[in-house]
Amino acid sequence: MLTITPYRQSGIVLIEALMGILIFSLGILSMVALQATAISAQNDAQFRIEAANLADRIIGEIDLNVDRTSSATLQNSLVAYAHQAATDATCAFSGDASANQQVIDWLADVATQLPGSAATMQQIAVTTAAFNQVTVTLCWQTAADATPRRHTVIAYVN
Repeated sequence: MLTITPYRQSGIVLIEALMGILIFSLGILSMVALQATAISAQNDAQFRIEAANLADRIIGEIDLNVDRTSSATLQNSLVAYAHQAATDATCAFSGDASANQQVIDWLADVATQLPGSAATMQQIAVTTAAFNQVTVTLCWQTAADATPRRHTVIAYVN
């Protein structure tokens, strides 16, 4: 019959305790990583909501303030709101900056409410030939983003 001496099993409880602590620590670290991911997703959602609100605001201002006395004056009035109207997929728009005071004030608000945004990263494109289509594109870039994020809204002003 095989006899087991107490010396062969000494320390096994210590190893089991250390393994338990290791598993518990990995669980805690996983929970911390999950929390960090949730906070990042919440911040991203917050900036998207802010971009949607800003786009809705400028479209509302354009819709309220255009001159609707005739079709020609409506189109000329809309063109005055255009900002950086040349297209680029990387949020580095080009073209003339708008001289409209409402657009200038809106761009200042965008710069304060969206991180890493500038006036050159925002666009208001007006296409009068397409039923007075107004396309508002907002771009921003957080420190964690490799490329800028964008939000585009299309409206028709008639």
